[in-house]
Formats: sequence, C-alpha cells, structure tokens
Amino acid sequence: MTEPGDPTGSTRRMPTVDPAGGDPHAPGPATPSAHDPVPTLEQGGGRAGRFWSARRVPAALLALVLLGAAGLLLYDIAAVRAGHPAMQWRRSLADGLAERHLDDVAVLVGAGIAAAVGLWLLLLALTPGLRDLLPMRRDRAGVRAGLDRTAAALVLRDRAVEVPGVQSVRVRMGRKKAKVRALSHFRELDDVRNDVDAVLTTAVRELGLAKPPGLSVQVHRPAKKG
Repeated sequence: MTEPGDPTGSTRRMPTVDPAGGDPHAPGPATPSAHDPVPTLEQGGGRAGRFWSARRVPAALLALVLLGAAGLLLYDIAAVRAGHPAMQWRRSLADGLAERHLDDVAVLVGAGIAAAVGLWLLLLALTPGLRDLLPMRRDRAGVRAGLDRTAAALVLRDRAVEVPGVQSVRVRMGRKKAKVRALSHFRELDDVRNDVDAVLTTAVRELGLAKPPGLSVQVHRPAKKG
C-alpha cells in the first residue's frame, strides 16, 4: 500500500500478523528427533544401585608385583640365552619344585597363601565396596547421588534431639538399619519413644535414600550419679 504524503510513491509492505499471535519469521519450536527417547513419568531415573569402588590401591600393588616379577623373569631368560648362567633364585626354585612333594608343608603353605590372595582379589572384583556411601533415589536419568552414613546419622540425631524430653541421642547408621539410643530426663519413656520414632520415620523418608533403612529406637533414663 502507498502511504499518504509519500512523494516517492513507494510502497511498503505491512508485516503480516499470525492470527495465533506468533511471529512467522521466528524459529518454530524444536521438534523432538525420532531417535530421542520421550521422557515419561513411569520411566524414572533408573535403578539406584550401590557405588563401586575404583580399587586403585589393590590394582596398583598387583600391577607392580606382576610387573616386577615378569621383568625379573624376562631378564633372567635373556641372560641365559646370551650364555650367562641362570640366577640363583631360579635354580633354587627349580630344584625345590623338582624335589619337594605336593604334601610338603612349604608347598601347602605357599598354595594356601596364593589361594587366599586369589580369593581376596576375586572378592574385591565382585563386591561394590564404598559401604559408607548410601545411594539415593534416582529422580533424573544420568544423575546419581549418595549420602555418607555419618552425615545421615547426624541428621537423624539432630532431629531426635528436638523431641521434648530427649537429653542426648546416639545413632548408629547401617545400610539396612539405623539404631537409635536416646536418653530422656523427663516425660514418660513410651511417649518419648513414640515421638522419636515418628520424627525419625519422617526424617528417614526425607533423606531420599533408594532403600530407606529400618529404625530401631531405644529410650532409657540417664544413669543416676553417685
């Protein structure tokens, strides 16, 4: 259209307006790819298993021992191939293995030590470790969180101390059960125990652990002095 008062008579196109209120030149909403998984409420964040330890110290020690033994053996073999006599330890080991029987005490002790070391390495390889780290619920996929058992015990202790009548609290936090021992200097013990159990049940639920531990609450009177 031609605006009035424009001597050039040039035309200007008025911007078109989307009836839905959107800008036609603005980039549209990103459409999910056909390969991207659609998040659902039922999908959750995945299984919250225990954290596995890296086992760096046992792995480093085993690697150093194997590396040293292999290097020493290869050096001795290369020396023998070069015309030098074998090392004394290898000659003594070969003679000892040739002369000793399987029921010899030294052979049995060596076999027992080797079996124990092998079982220890298998145990380290098959168990997660990190027993002091409690896995938390996985509300988001790809995100894992853990809570230290000492920190969880401190939270439960602080909650229990707030109960009227509780003088002091001691909490032992395990992976499956939290043992609480409280001292009450007034009120009925049954009432204090019920209040502590109710407060700690809520506190355990608010910790957000994947497997909330059970509660074992004991309330006693403090020992009389003198």
